Amino acid sequence: LTDVHESSEVVIAADVVDVLQIPAFLCRQTELVRQAAATGKWVNIKKGQFLAPEDMDKVAAKAKSGKVLLTERGSSFGYHNLVVDFRSLLILKRFGYPVVFDTTHSLQLPGGMGNFSSGQPEFIIPFAKAAVAIGVNGLFLEVHPEPAKALSDSATMLPLDRMETLVREVIKIREAVQK
Repeated sequence: LTDVHESSEVVIAADVVDVLQIPAFLCRQTELVRQAAATGKWVNIKKGQFLAPEDMDKVAAKAKSGKVLLTERGSSFGYHNLVVDFRSLLILKRFGYPVVFDTTHSLQLPGGMGNFSSGQPEFIIPFAKAAVAIGVNGLFLEVHPEPAKALSDSATMLPLDRMETLVREVIKIREAVQK
């Protein structure tokens, strides 16, 4: 999986990845979405922080492909804050595409540290569990062995040594919910 930011990047990236990702701030770029979908690869479209979840049906329709993932990554709430409205996961599911919850980026506080974003990593695990309980098809998380040393998004990384436990826990939640 990798981001594509311009139409000229799509074909190059499609040769080496299985999933092309449309970043949240570019989700309304019709030509970018269409070209990514035209490759036949899965396209993960992140919901812009400025969009209502209901608007993502129109975004996904632009792809003209069944190989679309819709990803929730929070909504702007004033300045330097993102919030997650878990209703949006259920709204996105209504459109018939697999839904992914971007747990770590949803907890960013954009520009919260002046020159870079801060975040609320203490909510990563409970939010991931809540999203799985709601029925998302997948989780997106950024992990690092030492988050403080990560080159980007260090404020919202899950330490790698906590990943295995989280995976085990969300599998149990998914199994319980599916019964």
